[in-house]
Amino acid sequence: MTTNGDTTLDGAVIAVAGAGGPAGRAALRVLAEAGAKVVGADAQADRLAESVEAARHDAGSARITGDVVDLLDPQAARDWADRTEKQFGRVDGLVHLVGGWRGAKSFTETDLADWTFLNDLLIRTVQHTSLAFHDALLRSGNGRFVLVSQAGATKPAAGNAAYAAAKAAAETWTLAMADSFRKAGGEAGPSAAAAIIVIKALVHDEMRAQKPNAKFAGFTDVHDLARSIAGVWSLPAQEVNGNRQWLTPRP
Repeated sequence: MTTNGDTTLDGAVIAVAGAGGPAGRAALRVLAEAGAKVVGADAQADRLAESVEAARHDAGSARITGDVVDLLDPQAARDWADRTEKQFGRVDGLVHLVGGWRGAKSFTETDLADWTFLNDLLIRTVQHTSLAFHDALLRSGNGRFVLVSQAGATKPAAGNAAYAAAKAAAETWTLAMADSFRKAGGEAGPSAAAAIIVIKALVHDEMRAQKPNAKFAGFTDVHDLARSIAGVWSLPAQEVNGNRQWLTPRP
């Protein structure tokens, strides 16, 4: 695998968790266009198949495959990591795009059932995938774990207490993974990196079509996010490990 400012990922093998949504489809396409072999995972077979087929068409590439995985099952996550490394001989990246949102009108109206829901989607899946892929990313020599987070983790709003807290927990977990990579690298520095990309919200073509008069101020297009994700491999591990890349102004 070679990398440069143009983000060439020839020979790289990159797994994408939560590949069934618009952001997943964009990530599959952009990473494949950069030369990577991309393995998308999602718990919903229909969504995943549609996303993989569309990304293959958009990228004009057969380097995109799908694997139905329940990432709430830690063993299933480990099996996915092992299966991917065995099939391709290496794993150079894990992009975490599993998402979900629940909110309330005010702080006191927060439903703690929302916390249970978000804890599973936004924290448990990060825990399971990071633990499953950690060693393979170290073996890669240029491995990357990429978490997509949200600005509310840094400055939470009253009605978004559960969501912001879950995002903050996922960031903290990712930073601990970054410290593991730092320690593994010793004096030479880390060869793998865990990085965080921060957005306000995402927008895609279907949203624009549904709301043609909306401005979506501060939103990040899913393809711009995907290009930022691909760019993580073009920088030295020491520059991105344990750091946040902001695609929206810091609050």
